Amino acid sequence: MAKRQAPVVKNEFYDVTFEDLTHEGAGVAKIEGFPIFVENALPDEQAKIKVIKVNKGFAFGRLVELKQESAHRIDAPCPIYSQCGGCQLQHVSYEGQLEFKRKQVEQVLARIGKLDLNQVKVHPTLGMEDPWSYRNKAQVPVGEREGGLVAGFYQKRSHDIIDMERCLIQQADNDDVVQAVKRICEKYGIRAYNEEKHKGWLRHIMVRYGLVTNELMVVFVTRTADFPHKADMIKEITETFPRVKSIVQNINSKRTNVIFGDETNVIWGEEYIYDKIGDVKFAISARSFYQVNPEQTKVLYDKALEYAQLTGEESVIDAYCGIGTISLFLAQKAKKVFGVEIVPEAIEDANRNAELNGFTNAEFAVGEAEVVIPNWYKQGNKADVIVVDPPRKGCDEALLRTILDMKPKRVVYVSCNPGTLARDLHLLEKGGYETVEVQPVDMFPHTVHCEAVALIELK
Repeated sequence: MAKRQAPVVKNEFYDVTFEDLTHEGAGVAKIEGFPIFVENALPDEQAKIKVIKVNKGFAFGRLVELKQESAHRIDAPCPIYSQCGGCQLQHVSYEGQLEFKRKQVEQVLARIGKLDLNQVKVHPTLGMEDPWSYRNKAQVPVGEREGGLVAGFYQKRSHDIIDMERCLIQQADNDDVVQAVKRICEKYGIRAYNEEKHKGWLRHIMVRYGLVTNELMVVFVTRTADFPHKADMIKEITETFPRVKSIVQNINSKRTNVIFGDETNVIWGEEYIYDKIGDVKFAISARSFYQVNPEQTKVLYDKALEYAQLTGEESVIDAYCGIGTISLFLAQKAKKVFGVEIVPEAIEDANRNAELNGFTNAEFAVGEAEVVIPNWYKQGNKADVIVVDPPRKGCDEALLRTILDMKPKRVVYVSCNPGTLARDLHLLEKGGYETVEVQPVDMFPHTVHCEAVALIELK
């Protein structure tokens, strides 16, 4: 068969109507069925575009002239939105963002999961009343420009740091602390890390904030273990921000893009700050995985708890349990909860959090969910309900097979990636389960990321 020629040519101009958005937030137009992806374009918009790259099955274009705007298009309020890669949907009304995320979940469930959307209810996305200033963790790279320090996010598709006074999706306290730490470091002549030369000291500034407790933690990620002007800098930070309870140094001496190194030391104050989600209190260390939007985390976990339908008699397994956030929510209503997580430090945190809240019905194990849970099953440990909250790559096939062997009444799937959720639901459906309903939750307003909770029941 002759190879099909692409119906578009690089550097040519075309008039198009956009049909959809990709999972990265780019507009999708089609010419003779051939998809063209264009940043900053929205469904139903008509525009002139220039094709900038043609691949085998698709092309990329640039918006030249917008001829008809979407009803959901707005002016992005952030002054550096067009440069910064942190948000992708600030030019879309919040109502439009919530609908985009619902449609995204529906489309992948139908296309990848082969689910009948007449049978599976996908609810409207649960959003925030105020979708700004929600992030409780600022984690910013530090660089140098014209003799001064800069701290902010990387520019799109580059390693150039955009100096940033204020990020509209960060808690304002975090921004204030980052800027103050940057000024204090400048005052004492601290040099920023240069990744090309592998020189300089300060790589990242991280600030964590307890939404309920108002406690703050400052983390310096440095190339070397020394800490110049340590006493003076600690004094200035703690006098400027009395709510700082912990100052930590993490040492990362490697040539790497990974933020943290292996060694972490508390240089002042406590090892932990605290926060609450609902009635459950959590101890948060510098390296703890803790959801960055606690307000929406409660919405997400309340939905997971509702789907679990616990009466107090059930044994529950929480795969990928992290520091025990979902496990302890479930422990409020379950007879017994077993959590498993591959990161040993996370399990230490989970045990500490169980003790902190007085839970005696939660037990945690270190290991891969796909190894530990099959072993539990072989030993005769069965679960009435299994809750999974896997990373973006979804559940391991061995874990899904064990779920099918174990046959719990219900599976509650908490997902941060609709594509792998759909793939895993398809496997569970083939194995005798049915997907009852799916609830998208907007954990990260103004970005393309979408979380969802699915209720799956044994047929």
